[in-house]
Amino acid sequence: MTDLDLTTPALLFSAISLLLLAYTNRFLHLAALIRNLHALYKEKPDSLLFGQIKNLRLRISLIRHMQIYGITSLLLCVVCMFLIYISYMIIAVYVFGVALVLLIGSLGISIWEIQISVRALNLHLSDIEKDD
Repeated sequence: MTDLDLTTPALLFSAISLLLLAYTNRFLHLAALIRNLHALYKEKPDSLLFGQIKNLRLRISLIRHMQIYGITSLLLCVVCMFLIYISYMIIAVYVFGVALVLLIGSLGISIWEIQISVRALNLHLSDIEKDD
C-alpha cells in the first residue's frame, strides 16, 4: 500500500506541538481582551463594544475547534505509531490519513479565524480613514 514507518507520524509531533502552542497563545490573548472589554461594557454599555465582544466570542470558538482538531490529530498520530508497532499496517495508514485530514481542518479553521481578525481590525481602523 504505502511505506509508513514509525518516523512518519512522529514527524508531525513538533509541527502539531508548535501549532497548539500558537493556538493557545491566541486563545489566552483573546480571553484577556474579552475580560477587559466585558469590564468596560459593564461600566458603560456600548454597541461597538458589544460587537467586538461578539466577534471575539466567535474567534474563541474557532480557536477551540482548531485546538480540538489539532489535539485529535496528534492523538491519532500516536495511535498510528502504536498500530505500526503491532504491525497493523493497513489500519495505521487509514488512522494516519484521518490525522492528516484533521490537521488540514485545524489549519483551515485557522485561516478562517485570521480572516475574521483582519476584517475586525480593518473595521476598527476605518474611523481613522474617514478623518483624513
